Amino acid sequence: MSLNNQVLDKPISAELPYVEANLSYLVPMAEKPVNYTYEPPPGIPRTNATYQTHKLPIYNARSISNNISLDREGFAFTGHNTNVRNFYDEDEVRRVYYPEAEQLLKEVTGATKVVIFDHTLRNAGQSKPGENNIKEPAKRVHNDFTAKSGYTRARLELAARRIDNDEIDTLLQQRFAIINVWRAIAQPIQESPLAVCDAQSIAPTDIVAGDLVYRDRVGETYGITYNSKHKWF
Repeated sequence: MSLNNQVLDKPISAELPYVEANLSYLVPMAEKPVNYTYEPPPGIPRTNATYQTHKLPIYNARSISNNISLDREGFAFTGHNTNVRNFYDEDEVRRVYYPEAEQLLKEVTGATKVVIFDHTLRNAGQSKPGENNIKEPAKRVHNDFTAKSGYTRARLELAARRIDNDEIDTLLQQRFAIINVWRAIAQPIQESPLAVCDAQSIAPTDIVAGDLVYRDRVGETYGITYNSKHKWF
């Protein structure tokens, strides 16, 4: 039996090195969670949700990255060289990195069409709300899209590229995925390392759809309630 098969035949986290960290989970609630992306009108809280921290092991998955797949665990790790010299130059990111990311995703997924529609810089030390577009890392357990908002955002982005409605309908009847491409833009990472959860360890009852309120629209994301079976990497 090959070593690769042995890794897959036992729990993916078995014998991996780990650290422990506090993760901030949504506390179950009766009403739908609402989060504002900006300072809401007086008397309205930024969120109606409450969160509770739970200390969990975060396993180092680098040594088994060849055995992890987007289709199964919901995340993957791959090497990628970039020609971008300054990730804080928005024009360079769009001009150089967008085509690079498009090609990377085609190679990793086998997709026939890739649409790059957004990017976010996260740096707690340089984030100045209202002054620049750099954001702090998100510190709550979440998923950026729901089954509903994934379709809504995909339709909006395809329409923005002047694709006609019939073609959009055809595309959205086929399989598609919204994928976050993360990379460290300074080495080594000093703070706020990325943690990802094995999709197989998440129960349907753990995910809670909530409204994400922008100034011009309302999106929907998933908050996640605590489950001791969650496996983090």
